[in-house]
Amino acid sequence: MILKAAFYEGNRSVRVGEGSSQLPGPDQVQLQVAYCGICGTDLHLFHGNMDHRVRIPQVFGHEVSGTIRAVGDRVKNFKPGDHVTVRPLDPCGECPACRAGHSHVCQRLKFIGIDAPGALQTLWTVPAHTLHLLPGSLSLETAALVEPLAVACHDVGRAKLNRGEYVVIQGGGPIGILIAIVAKQRGAKVLITEVNPFRLNLARELGFEAMNPQTEDVVKYVTEQTATAGADVVFEVSGSAAGAASMTKLARVRGRIVVVAVFSEIPKVDLFQFFWRELALAGTRLYEPHDFEEAIELVSSGNLPLERLISEVCSLEEIPSALHQLESGGKAMKILVQCSEQ
Repeated sequence: MILKAAFYEGNRSVRVGEGSSQLPGPDQVQLQVAYCGICGTDLHLFHGNMDHRVRIPQVFGHEVSGTIRAVGDRVKNFKPGDHVTVRPLDPCGECPACRAGHSHVCQRLKFIGIDAPGALQTLWTVPAHTLHLLPGSLSLETAALVEPLAVACHDVGRAKLNRGEYVVIQGGGPIGILIAIVAKQRGAKVLITEVNPFRLNLARELGFEAMNPQTEDVVKYVTEQTATAGADVVFEVSGSAAGAASMTKLARVRGRIVVVAVFSEIPKVDLFQFFWRELALAGTRLYEPHDFEEAIELVSSGNLPLERLISEVCSLEEIPSALHQLESGGKAMKILVQCSEQ
């Protein structure tokens, strides 16, 4: 087997070169990576926004599916040949957040793929506690969507969404679409707002109502659709100043706003509306183990149109081109990298 890896080298540069084979320690496993998705976090890393966290040159990537090749001496729940995905979080287990049961937002959290080498390589050694077993019948290509779907499950969970509620999702990228899929699966009525024509059309093709907030009056439309009440839940996934400004205009009295996006600059938010309408604001970051289990169950059901989100599958050598394609905001939703043949 030829071992390859994609190394981020700083200055918006990625080099594909010879990979390595690290034998697992007592509590580790070695995976042969099948597919790894490229996400917004990877773009942030590529743009240099995380240079203070990475050790250049570093392998990156974390939306993964693969097969176990070897296990450490103390690993009991997994064996070679198992198909798995990785929840790429390595918490300290000792800080106040961990002791309170919130290890996914550990105060000293190591995110594997940023703070430690990631999945864009042929073989990858990770802690066994990060693994989730996949059904053997599940396609490894589709399984690479489990991690971002777990993000969406966590986001919808933070919203405390109820069946029949009216939901507005600001931002129709991969996470926004996945939130819409999970919210619809839970019985919500969903409206997506998006400015990218390709993503806007894809949302509509997937059966969602979708509007362009730059050319249509979304607030007026939501007001009419809800008999002047407003949306029960607003998910802010756009990360834009316009999204931060409009989210408080869309929510009903005692509505909930869930901030999913990572803002590059501190946005202006109309706090008066929180007072006037008694709004609730929830932050959401990453996921918990039960979110992964729910995501695996949803993917395995075969009832969700997840394959439609995969725009293309490329090789490790094609990663630089894929990154440029995604940052241009063109006709792409989710690009997967095939790291090995299995």
